[in-house]
Amino acid sequence: MSSIPDAEALYTTLLSGVKALMRPETKLVGITSGGAWLVERLQKDLGLAGAPGVISSAMHRDDFARRGLSASAQTALPFDVNGADVLLLDDVLYTGRTIRAVLNELFDFGRPACVRLAVLVDRGGRELPVAADFAATTLKLPDTQLLALARADDGAFSLKVEDNK
Repeated sequence: MSSIPDAEALYTTLLSGVKALMRPETKLVGITSGGAWLVERLQKDLGLAGAPGVISSAMHRDDFARRGLSASAQTALPFDVNGADVLLLDDVLYTGRTIRAVLNELFDFGRPACVRLAVLVDRGGRELPVAADFAATTLKLPDTQLLALARADDGAFSLKVEDNK
């Protein structure tokens, strides 16, 4: 296994990358749950007014029957999606299936003018043609392992690796 990078250092890199992608009309939307944590902090650190959007992939997942609906998985988009410039944020980009599901969810709310993607970690292993506009790092892990963002009570980020059941 590769060495797991420091999530706080990666967040600093992500913040710089998101600044470069921002336009005056850009709306930040985090994918539950890791992306939602990131976007909450980014919204504050970028000095953006209002609340960021949060989006769930739960209702559009191709493995919904197996995974079910998460109690915390609620979409909240505090802006008109039609014509919006949306910057999606997620913790880990892997197969691309979560992004596909999130795009379906987003389009249920309207038709954005532009959707871009920024992630903390791109771990490769794509099953769908999805690419991030910005990734703070790339990390190779075996398919037998899952990588997820964790958030401590004080808000500090860390990455954890678990065996895929």
